[in-house]
Amino acid sequence: MTLLTRRSALKLGLAGGALLATAPMAMAQLRIVVEGANFQPLPIAIPDFASSDPTFGREIADIVRNNLRRSGLFLPLDPASLPVQVGDVNGTPDFNVWRTANVDALVMGSVERGGQISSSVRVWDTQQAAQVVGKSYNTDPNSARRIGHIVSDAIYEQLAGGTGYFDTRVIYTAESGPKANRTRRLAIMDQDGANVQYLTDGSTMALTPRFAPNGDLVTYMNFADGNPQVYLLQLSSGQQQRLANVGAMTFAPRFSPDGGTVVFSVEQGGATNIYAVGTGGGQPMQLTSGAAIDTGPSYSPDGGRIVFESDRGGSPQIYMMGAGGGNAQRISFGQGSYSTPVWSPKGDLIAFTRQSGGQFHIGIMAPDGSGERLLYSSYHAEGPTWAPNGRVIMFFQDPGGNDGPRLMSVDIWGRNPQTIATESYASDPSWSGLRG
Repeated sequence: MTLLTRRSALKLGLAGGALLATAPMAMAQLRIVVEGANFQPLPIAIPDFASSDPTFGREIADIVRNNLRRSGLFLPLDPASLPVQVGDVNGTPDFNVWRTANVDALVMGSVERGGQISSSVRVWDTQQAAQVVGKSYNTDPNSARRIGHIVSDAIYEQLAGGTGYFDTRVIYTAESGPKANRTRRLAIMDQDGANVQYLTDGSTMALTPRFAPNGDLVTYMNFADGNPQVYLLQLSSGQQQRLANVGAMTFAPRFSPDGGTVVFSVEQGGATNIYAVGTGGGQPMQLTSGAAIDTGPSYSPDGGRIVFESDRGGSPQIYMMGAGGGNAQRISFGQGSYSTPVWSPKGDLIAFTRQSGGQFHIGIMAPDGSGERLLYSSYHAEGPTWAPNGRVIMFFQDPGGNDGPRLMSVDIWGRNPQTIATESYASDPSWSGLRG
């Protein structure tokens, strides 16, 4: 059983947040319980946000409702069924009215457009007649949707524990055209599929984009020179460059936790080994050696270890070594083959792809290989990436036939599989951290 309990103290860690005063804070009575087949999402009432532009108020409330619904931990009630259609963030609710409507958690919000976008939100525990969230925010006019995401994160943090993951972005490979001749270019979007931007023009194939911790630098595989090579792309400037001139092919890049190093694979003379190099260039350092295929490296959050995929034992399995290389230990021991290991931001789990029984599986295990659980299985599913709170995994799934891949997510309890809407076929997702 996993308990996600609401904490009574309001946290002020989100940028731009200010406490709305003069309301008693609720004790931790409401809680979201995740337990076997009996799990029930928490019903929550979110009337439209008050605004001088009612359409805008409804739009922001819809973003909050949709975010919380997709998490699988909340059940936003139909706004048309609520006793109050538009929130009053400045008043105290009539708790008897909401209790009669069987509402335990109530969100009241307001939002206005001006030189800046300003928003306030309160979340109430109707049984305790007390406030559990009270915050106000200001942001620039081009970030209207972010207000909805930041509010969603504040609600998630207080009612589900941990941090939220809604004010984030996903970079991925957008695929278009016929299956035999796909155009693959880099694209970036909000975690809910909105605000899509294309980062490369498709003239050369681009694969496996990965965010740096600061969210502005991306490393990926570029086929501009015929064979794949690891490149760096700066989102704020659009500038890009090849990272290292080593080997016939370089691929599978990923940043270190401090963003100063990229670890990647190099193919030379039939062998594939793992190297690391600073983002400023220089001489790459070789971390593995031998005739095996070593690839898919991923740092631990503290930067001290690297998990990777290797066929040195005869089939692809997951291995662990120090960040400086050497003395790798196998940690995967289930049936079939393992690939694409990725360390959780919290450090407690490793996500992976497993092929066994004629299926692909997205799974998780502890860093020592114990506690393996398969979360999602299908004809073709691979390439997990973690939400910054370590509770949700995104990956891509290909149904086969003439269709192309799509992005999906599942939580670490194996619940709530979701398809992420994208304009085109999509693969190779990478989830950003929370935006500053």
